[in-house]
Amino acid sequence: MKKLLSAAAIVALSTGTLFAAAHAPAANIHTMEVGGSMIYTDAKGMTLYTFDKDKTGVSNCNDGCAVKWPPLMANAKAMGNDDFSVITRADGSRQWAYKGMALYTWFKDKAAGDITGDGVKGVWHVAKP
Repeated sequence: MKKLLSAAAIVALSTGTLFAAAHAPAANIHTMEVGGSMIYTDAKGMTLYTFDKDKTGVSNCNDGCAVKWPPLMANAKAMGNDDFSVITRADGSRQWAYKGMALYTWFKDKAAGDITGDGVKGVWHVAKP
């Protein structure tokens, strides 16, 4: 029985299922393995990024920036857990954050698991557990 349970846990961990269920808002943020590393994605599998010019709890990516880096929006009833929170953007809308840093997707990522935004201008980074 112990070996069966261990095998099930290994499968769950390798798919990110157990981690996502335990630490991320399940409907909005998931984990995926890309290039041997676990990353955070939105519900469609699109990579999530953080922006070095943001401050804890504050998004500084607005207007044209937010067109290229769409914020991961949170609905009015969304509540954070563990390392995830909901911040209020300058326009009053709500956005998901990881450890206080706002989360975004990148308009040039075309398929689930793309990470083409990592390192853009030295200030955009893939969000990782």
